[in-house]
Amino acid sequence: MAVLIDRPNWPGPRGVLWSHLVSDSSLEELHDFARLLGVPERAFDRDHYDVPETVYDRAVFLGAEPVGSQELVRRLRASGLRRPKTRA
Repeated sequence: MAVLIDRPNWPGPRGVLWSHLVSDSSLEELHDFARLLGVPERAFDRDHYDVPETVYDRAVFLGAEPVGSQELVRRLRASGLRRPKTRA
C-alpha cells in the first residue's frame, strides 16, 4: 500500500519543524521504511514516526506519498492502525 508523510509544519525544539510518517497498511511496512530512511526507533509514537523537516525530501524521494495532515489521519484511521493517546 503506501507510506504517507505530511508537510513539516509541527513546531519542535530549536525551531525545527516536524512531519508525521505513517503507513496505511501495516506497522511492519512503516518500520521498514523508517529504517531505510535512517529514522531511529525512539521517534516512533504509537502509530507514527515524528520526523524532522531535514528528512522530508528524502522520504518523498524514497517513495513516501506527501499528503495533507487531515488526509494522513483519515487514511491512518481507515487502515485500522490508529492508536490514539489514552487519558490517565
